[in-house]
Amino acid sequence: MNGFSEEITLEGHIIDSGILAQVWGTIMDLGGEYDLLEFRVGKRKDETSFARMRISAESDEQLHQILVAVQDHGALLLSRDDVASAPAPCDGALPDDFYSTTNLPTQVRLGGRWVDVSGTEMDLVIIVDRATSTAHMIPMADVRQGEPVVVGHDGIRVIPLERSRAKETFSFMASNVSSEKPKALVIGEIAKQMRETRAHGGKILVVAGPAIVHSGAGPFLAQIIRAGYVQALFGGNAIATHDVEAATLGTSLGVALHNGQAIEGGHRHHMVAINTIRRAGSLRAAVEKGILKQGIIYECIRNNVDLVLAGSVRDDGPLPDVITDVIEAQRKMRAFVQSQPPVEMALMISTMLHSIATGNMLPASVKVVAVDINPAVVTKLADRGTFQALGLVTDAELFMRELAEALEV
Repeated sequence: MNGFSEEITLEGHIIDSGILAQVWGTIMDLGGEYDLLEFRVGKRKDETSFARMRISAESDEQLHQILVAVQDHGALLLSRDDVASAPAPCDGALPDDFYSTTNLPTQVRLGGRWVDVSGTEMDLVIIVDRATSTAHMIPMADVRQGEPVVVGHDGIRVIPLERSRAKETFSFMASNVSSEKPKALVIGEIAKQMRETRAHGGKILVVAGPAIVHSGAGPFLAQIIRAGYVQALFGGNAIATHDVEAATLGTSLGVALHNGQAIEGGHRHHMVAINTIRRAGSLRAAVEKGILKQGIIYECIRNNVDLVLAGSVRDDGPLPDVITDVIEAQRKMRAFVQSQPPVEMALMISTMLHSIATGNMLPASVKVVAVDINPAVVTKLADRGTFQALGLVTDAELFMRELAEALEV
């Protein structure tokens, strides 16, 4: 064994969930070694397993890298030290050895006790308050000089999601992406989960791209919103612009939605739609004045759905409701995700960048459905850390129509 070592433990359904194998693979991939010191196997479905092992590496830096990586799988260091922290050197910057969070439930040891860290989200940092024995996650940009930022790997416990003990669509191991899944069956299960979520007051979030409108799926999403299945919609300037274009001019990108024919002069229709809303003052004002009478945005406003439209450098206009400061847009999105009751489901439809941005904000417990005609988009969401996403490779219109039918709206 190499000269730098540390003992860790793993406990839970670590065998059938594949956690133990993932930890061993991570250690070896990073050039370390392990020695299994103690191993107890759960013999019944409700009985957990336990493993204690020594990890060794050739340098302290390599050992630190391994320990940080295996903590993401739920490994717990045997040291009894409290979590370490260091003051932020200036606003919006971190100490060198800062701990970067995952989207899994996390605890830190303060005063010898394990304390839940609030605001679970990936790629944030943890701020501790030792006087009150509390800890919370915040974005790097919100850190202020002198705040105690968690550093190192001592006194941190990540609680991994384990495979569901019952078979269901959103089980831990069901996130493989394929264009050959039985879509009607899967969409039926998604609808069932949406009905259950609505019945007990949980929130459903939709992240929407403009392909929903282009493909003719807009009326189906509008019906689903009207039926009370959506509590928030995240998107960009395009989804709202083309929805307004469809609602007021009957086109999307200048193409007539009723017959698929390009309209003479249709290339300016989206600009006409933007100008209509800018003259009204806002999307809500357009609804209240009777200018906007149907569509996705209309139903969001009429049904008090939280609407966050985050801008980008390529936006025309943009619409007055679009948030052009991306940090402010993040804060608005994060505020909804962290509000109560919690978000329990997220449907991400035909928008890669907004889906990845939203996925980064969601705890791993949220059931995520990612839909896109391009399998690379669905795969990329999982690659960026939203490993719990259920991927469907299909057309937005086909998905929305099937979902509306399954929900009987």
